[in-house]
Amino acid sequence: MRAELAVRASAELGEGPTWDTAARRLIWVDILGSRVHTWDPATGRRTVMATEQHVGAAKPRAGGGLVVNLRDGIGLYDAGGAFTWLVRDAVPGRRGNDAAVAPDGALWAGTMRYDESPGGGTLTRVAPDGTAAVLLDDVAVSNGTGWSPDGTRVYYVDSPTRRIDTLRVEGQHIVERREFAAIEPGAGFPDGLTVDADGGVWVALWDGGQVRRYTRDGRLDRTVRLPVPRPTACAFGGPDLRDLYITTARTGQSRPHPLAGSLLVLPDAGHGTAGIPFAG
Repeated sequence: MRAELAVRASAELGEGPTWDTAARRLIWVDILGSRVHTWDPATGRRTVMATEQHVGAAKPRAGGGLVVNLRDGIGLYDAGGAFTWLVRDAVPGRRGNDAAVAPDGALWAGTMRYDESPGGGTLTRVAPDGTAAVLLDDVAVSNGTGWSPDGTRVYYVDSPTRRIDTLRVEGQHIVERREFAAIEPGAGFPDGLTVDADGGVWVALWDGGQVRRYTRDGRLDRTVRLPVPRPTACAFGGPDLRDLYITTARTGQSRPHPLAGSLLVLPDAGHGTAGIPFAG
């Protein structure tokens, strides 16, 4: 299995690939570049939209448009591009990071401090009406979040811990957090993740130059080396959800690899599941 170039780009901090089933396109962001990118693999059509703030994630909305995790909170773009705030929660020195849509249509949005200080970040559930409930208030770099195919298990990454955890949620509270898989020193830090149709967990390893797949029982099943040192996240896409798309970053590298900041793809890597649009 070998990574190929999908879209050549120079994102400072590419993140959050998401397959938009309704529009048949891939969405991803450049956090530090304050850009939302889209790409249709069938036609090659690309769009780039500037945001007024650093943007940690962009996800499709059920009625069209996007929900975005910005520096100062959660915003909405309608199908015509008009912007409104859904949740405004500005904290100096903090920004939005990765986010994911839960099976019930709510957004789970992470934050982190720019200096990545421990305990400076959060994980918050944002309901379609804008009601926000903090699930975790003591994380450093809130990153990958995903659900098992049956929706009963939540996977979560706080990158500096070098772990993928499972969360058990009752109502709007996390009642249990367990280690699912640990990343050994020297292999990089877990970043964004996705869960395939068989329950396998794929995770990008920042500073590890690879993506890994873990089986549903936490066993390392596959390692795919990449031509860049800082992959950030991965997601299945394409009309049959069999291609694994991987975002990458240039930031913090004195001599970035020529493909750093581009969108990569592992063709026919497995089989993903259709994403849920934000219900708000």
